[in-house]
Amino acid sequence: MTAELVRGQNHPLPGTRLEVRVSSGVPVAVGATLSGADGTVTGADRVVHPGAPSLPGVEVSRQAAAEHRLALDLGAVAADVHRVAVLLALPEGTGGPGRFGAVAAPFVAVTALDGTEIATYTLTGLDTESAVVAVELYRRQDAWKVRAVGQGYAGGLTALLQDQGVPGAAALAAAVRDAVTRGLDRSVATPPPRTEDGDRLRRTAPPLAPAAASGTPQPSSGPQPPHTPAPVAPDTAPPPPVAPAVPPAPDGTPPQAAAPAPPGGPIDYTHPRRRTSAPPPPSAPPAQPGAPVAGDASGWTMEERLYNQVWGMFEDLARTTAAYRSAVDFAESRMERELDSVLSDPRSRIGTAGDAARAEARARCEELTGKAREALDRDLAQLTAESEVVEPALPVAFARWDHPVWHAYRVPMEIPMALRLGDLHLPERPELRIPMLIRLPLERGLWVDSGRRGSERALMTDEGRLRRLALDTAVAHAARLLAVYPPGDFTVHVIDPAGSGAAAFAPLTASGVLAEPPATGAGGVATVLARLTRRVDLVQMALRGGAGTDALPPDLDTAEQLLIVNDFPHGFDDRAVTQLRYLADEGPAVGVHLMMVAGREDASAYGPVLDPLWRSLLRVTPVPDDHLADPWVGHAWTYEPPRIPEGSEVLHRVLANVAEARRDWRR
Repeated sequence: MTAELVRGQNHPLPGTRLEVRVSSGVPVAVGATLSGADGTVTGADRVVHPGAPSLPGVEVSRQAAAEHRLALDLGAVAADVHRVAVLLALPEGTGGPGRFGAVAAPFVAVTALDGTEIATYTLTGLDTESAVVAVELYRRQDAWKVRAVGQGYAGGLTALLQDQGVPGAAALAAAVRDAVTRGLDRSVATPPPRTEDGDRLRRTAPPLAPAAASGTPQPSSGPQPPHTPAPVAPDTAPPPPVAPAVPPAPDGTPPQAAAPAPPGGPIDYTHPRRRTSAPPPPSAPPAQPGAPVAGDASGWTMEERLYNQVWGMFEDLARTTAAYRSAVDFAESRMERELDSVLSDPRSRIGTAGDAARAEARARCEELTGKAREALDRDLAQLTAESEVVEPALPVAFARWDHPVWHAYRVPMEIPMALRLGDLHLPERPELRIPMLIRLPLERGLWVDSGRRGSERALMTDEGRLRRLALDTAVAHAARLLAVYPPGDFTVHVIDPAGSGAAAFAPLTASGVLAEPPATGAGGVATVLARLTRRVDLVQMALRGGAGTDALPPDLDTAEQLLIVNDFPHGFDDRAVTQLRYLADEGPAVGVHLMMVAGREDASAYGPVLDPLWRSLLRVTPVPDDHLADPWVGHAWTYEPPRIPEGSEVLHRVLANVAEARRDWRR
């Protein structure tokens, strides 16, 4: 199971022989620093870089590239090495992008030797930085963990090495720069972007069978998510970044690729955009794609095929929107260059010649933009048609609350592969909603943000109403989790120190699905946190010792646990805050999950000490908000929270069924 990390989050590593894979879309140099327990690098001989690519246990590439594989044997590093930090740096003085904010967000995956992903991290939020500490692998109680760092440096590699305490950082950075320059001189050109023949959106024939159809998804992500993040991002490996649209030739003709020479034949040196003969007649329009079919993706079961199809739709929407935005940016930038050229010539600044040149430049821009919009509308129409077919076919775990499938709801006997957390859309077609699915069991906790900052919709909502909407959203998420687990496999606890959420929690308390009444007061907070902390400690010790569940105390609830925390930090002392952070970091790996209903500003009295807590949780909002970014092209996806239809009794009916199934299971 892959862990999709956010900045500050950590994850245990199952072994010491690993690979770190880096995908950046543009050439980057990769290195690593080996530091002691205090985080200080004692010398330049503890830095692995293209000029000195190997040390015991660590090996990196000798040149900058868009894809890297770092070989790690953490069992072979020196005994005094406690941290291995993986560094990324953009080459300097090569004419490439000088900052990470100008390129797609780098993606890092820690994998086993067989390629199985252990943890992934998308480095979003970078701007002027040209060097960054991506992840670090560190010792913890004779075991190794990986932490997503994402610390960037606008001062480049020199500033990064200085911050790591490396002696002679400037000289070492210059040596790395020289080695990278030599490597780039030896490197080959970047391969061309993939053609439309491989695009899922442009299939020319209907699938032969749902199980063999295309549409395999990434990752993400995500909105990443927005990635997710992730954002919004599934637990599979992300696809290659969206290839930018190839700009047309200066005369407005589309790009043409030279035909490959036959083996052993002569090489064609003709410029691919220079016409030497009349253009060929227009080709016939492409065949229309087949009618969309629910389950039109790979997978062993219909649920898996629908899951893959939904993420394929998400990827398609991200790609086609990225292509449209890239084409519009190119058209506008070309028009600006042409207008600048007209204005730079004094003879054409005034008079009819200048006006004609400016009008011609604007007309070309409008023509290219119009063609890009036509292609986008065509792809969006196909995705809309596919959504109209897929949405009615979704199972309970993937369905909206207003879906008819809930009327025939029965408590399942096995856990589904994913859960719907809301919807995602982009401004180019707001009515086209893609289900936001997250894998089960949960790999991260949830933070339902009840604060009024960071969203225009939140700022326009009354503070009291926003808090109630946040609680209603949390209850809807908890009810859906209870509904998709078999009886006895999921337990929900509630901490409501001041009792301010009693009305919102009424559906949970009245139905009897809670393990106990909501905990109130400082004593109730301490009791619940102590019980869950003990559970995490005992299960961790059993796993490390290789023991099964039989070794656990008989009174320990081995079901998945969800703790809903309201009104934080009211009723929380320093010890309770520490336990909460511990549950957020260590709980998901052993089946204890956190759902915070809070505004970050309410906890500002604790200062930055709680920043890792917020970053370790997946932030969702009670009102629409565009805070999620996907891991491919960094689109800002608008998240739509789940909504129970006005006046509907679906939530109460579902919880009543869950409670009845739990009573039958206990008998």
